[in-house]
Amino acid sequence: MPHAARWRAGVVVAALAVSVLLSAAPALAHGFSSTAYVDLTSPETGHVRAELGLEYDLLVVSAADYEKDDQLFRAGTAAFEDGDAAEQAAALDAHADTVVAYVTERFGVTTEGTACTPVRDGDFTVEKREAVPYALLVLDYRCPESAGAHEVRSGLFPDSESYVRDTKTIVTYDLDLKSGSTALDAEHRSFSTQQSWTERFWEFFRLGAEHLLTGLDHILFLLALIVGSRRLREIVLAATTFTLAHSVTFILAALGLVQLPASFVEPAIALSIAAVAGWHLWRIWRRRSHAADLETTGHSHLSLDRAGWARLAVVFCFGLVHGLGFAAALGIDQAFSWTLLWSLLVFNVGIEVVQLTIIVVVFPLLALLRRHSPAAGVWTTGAVAAGVSVMGLVWFLQRVVGI
Repeated sequence: MPHAARWRAGVVVAALAVSVLLSAAPALAHGFSSTAYVDLTSPETGHVRAELGLEYDLLVVSAADYEKDDQLFRAGTAAFEDGDAAEQAAALDAHADTVVAYVTERFGVTTEGTACTPVRDGDFTVEKREAVPYALLVLDYRCPESAGAHEVRSGLFPDSESYVRDTKTIVTYDLDLKSGSTALDAEHRSFSTQQSWTERFWEFFRLGAEHLLTGLDHILFLLALIVGSRRLREIVLAATTFTLAHSVTFILAALGLVQLPASFVEPAIALSIAAVAGWHLWRIWRRRSHAADLETTGHSHLSLDRAGWARLAVVFCFGLVHGLGFAAALGIDQAFSWTLLWSLLVFNVGIEVVQLTIIVVVFPLLALLRRHSPAAGVWTTGAVAAGVSVMGLVWFLQRVVGI
């Protein structure tokens, strides 16, 4: 078999192997988590007003299942399918005891070790966030008047039904002469108003880092950038371009200036993975028997050729879409306070730290392989790019058809 044919066959086999391994991982970085919103204020001493925003369909199914309320399930599901906000709110009002019991068992406010007593304030209302109906519930917590600090606990979703992997509860508060924001999840279920600003920001930094580490699609996009970069300058420029792009849309989304439905963002992210990985495969295919030259050629200065600049332009465009994906991870769809905006920027910093760590670990190993054996570098980068491209296309199809 000719050398070129053996090389192509090897890449195909390696790509299939990589694809099989990757297929064992979750296909979506977003969509398995829910986001809850809580706004806490103190209208008067001894009272804490909590405005909660919860995904309507998740709330209906979970509350009905836990409280064994079949009528709530039937009425709530029918209202959800009809898409009528008034009908959805009416279904919740008709079964308010069930819903409130479910929520208050999982969300609570305490002070000095004493639980505050929740009382529902007004009827349910329903509004849409990113085309998803959210139920708005207001609870008035009665607390001891001598309270010096409040502790908030959230165990909202998931439950034993395993409808969602986890829920991020984004909390903004103006209590105890302090205002701020924090993020709660399964690993960190509570916070105190005595919490320092560094502790609050650490929560968002950790969430950002964990989001990238658990977001396989973003990791594969970064991997596609790494294998397609011959020199350190190329991956630095590509990573910087990607960072600038997704930071722009992340901030615009946080300010409520940009909104795109997940039905567009998620397929576009998957397509970007396939496109960036496919770019490297195309360069290899174009060079064919001289593909190893890709591993050894390149200028020593910071200038790029036309193809290099075109690649950065593609990365920037796709980075804009990834920024909306990062924003969607926190359910950003409206303007928040400046305090929360800075917290979201810290979330973004957490993403960047993990991204740079991956580059620092992977790129030197790949550079060492390329230096000692350009042919092996072609085989390795080609196989990885092929596997990543295949997975990107699979995810694109899945997200378009809603699988």
